[in-house]
Amino acid sequence: MDGIRIILFAAGSLGLGYVSRSVLLNTNAHGFYRFFAWEFILAVVVINLDQWFVDPFSWRQLSSWACLIICIFMVIQGLLGLRQLGKPSQHREDDTLLSLEKTTQLVTSGIYHWIRHPMYSSLLFLAWGACLKQLTWQSLALTAAATVFLTATACVEEGENAAFFGSAYAVYQQQTRMFIPFIL
Repeated sequence: MDGIRIILFAAGSLGLGYVSRSVLLNTNAHGFYRFFAWEFILAVVVINLDQWFVDPFSWRQLSSWACLIICIFMVIQGLLGLRQLGKPSQHREDDTLLSLEKTTQLVTSGIYHWIRHPMYSSLLFLAWGACLKQLTWQSLALTAAATVFLTATACVEEGENAAFFGSAYAVYQQQTRMFIPFIL
């Protein structure tokens, strides 16, 4: 199983590196920090891979699956909001953004009415859901690191959004939470 884990982690890292290639040397771009968050999440998933279906009705597994279901809901809602309401345009000149991030309209409805970063929130739920599969110091440390890097990603992206959307983004920040409605 260890050989398979190494291969999966290496293949996943290559894919993440390819997607992040334009920002890996730019610490001013949110994608730089997102890459490391993705890496830590990938590590937690791969490390706990053999635990995903062990003891399916334990509190850990039920909590894990709840996190993973929330993760799926949030990423779908976030993507739909960006694509339908954000009006992404390849004419937005910023090589550090993925194509779906090149929005030209500030999205403040749907899930974005409640939180500013539903896709990063979904990654937090993914990380913690994977961590709950088998609670070890290793998986907790990797998940904590992913949480730190996702928070850094969101903070840097907020600066980018404020620069692009101006005062409308500052108003939006005051009306919403970063990751979890009513809490955080």
